[in-house]
Amino acid sequence: LQKSLNETFGADKYSEARKEVLTNMFSRPMQMALYFCTGVLKDETLFRHYALNVPFYTHFTSPIRRYADVIVHRLLSASLGASSPIKMEKEAIQRQADHCNDRKMASKRVQELSADLFFAIFVRVRA
Repeated sequence: LQKSLNETFGADKYSEARKEVLTNMFSRPMQMALYFCTGVLKDETLFRHYALNVPFYTHFTSPIRRYADVIVHRLLSASLGASSPIKMEKEAIQRQADHCNDRKMASKRVQELSADLFFAIFVRVRA
C-alpha cells in the first residue's frame, strides 16, 4: 500500500498535499488501539497485535505524555521486580483504561473536526 501511495503522490508542486490527504484518508478507517487491563479479559487472543502478528503486546511511550503510559511503566516495573506492586485492583485499572480510551477518542474526534473545518474554510476562501 505504501509503495502504491508513493507512486500516486507524484513529484509536482501538489505532491506533498496529495501525500497528506491520501495518508489521512487511508489511516482513518484503521482500528484505534485501546488500553485495557489484561486481568479483566479472559480471551488472550485480544492481547494480539494484528499488524505486528505477535500474540502478546504492550505499548507505552514516555510516562510524561499520557497517564496510561505511567500505569504501564509502573506495572512493568513491578512485574520485573524493580518496584513494589501498585496498589490498584484490576477493576480500578480497567476504569482508568476506559477513561483514557474515552479521552483519546474525544481528542481524535476533535482533531478530525478541526481538519474538516480547516478544509471547509480553505475551499470557501478559494472559491
